[in-house]
Amino acid sequence: MKKTLRTSLILITFFTALFTVNAHAAGGYETIKNAPARVDTERDEVLEYFWFGCPHCYAFEPTINAWAANKPDHVDFVREAPPLNPSWTAHSKAFYAAQLMGVTDEFFEPLFNAIHKDKKRLNTPKSISKFAATLGIDGDKFLKTMNSFAVDAKIRRSLDLARAAGINSVPSVVINGKYKTTGSIAGSNQRVIEVIEELTQR
Repeated sequence: MKKTLRTSLILITFFTALFTVNAHAAGGYETIKNAPARVDTERDEVLEYFWFGCPHCYAFEPTINAWAANKPDHVDFVREAPPLNPSWTAHSKAFYAAQLMGVTDEFFEPLFNAIHKDKKRLNTPKSISKFAATLGIDGDKFLKTMNSFAVDAKIRRSLDLARAAGINSVPSVVINGKYKTTGSIAGSNQRVIEVIEELTQR
């Protein structure tokens, strides 16, 4: 009798958990297990994980940018570029170098367009720094910044954040450090935006 009761309780727990996961998936997001506590809970945070070489990220940019341009004041939009694959490292370094030099606005979209629209092979620190120079950015300084300890620290931090959130593909979006959504989880890029709006209104 005890064994039967224990088995029944295990099955109830299992199906309850399964129902919860499916309910979240149906809502277009997944809950991140063991999500670390956030320091600033007064504001909402939307964090996009991306890679400059990813065609899906490039396709998602107009959608997420349109949302970011009109987002509520209480929502912070940030990006991280962890090199989930070692071949992504040069692009990750480029993103954080631009961030440290304060030239993200001048650099971000042009690099995306050069890679995907113009089909340029910009996948080494040297080639990327030369490209940065064509945008009016100090190419030598950009290259030195890409290879700096400060950029390495940002990359390590981004990888730690990605691992904690269970990020294994891009683009992925994490809301308030607790909920994760992607085009495949939500069903479409537009649905990702709807999920962001729903979760930041709670």
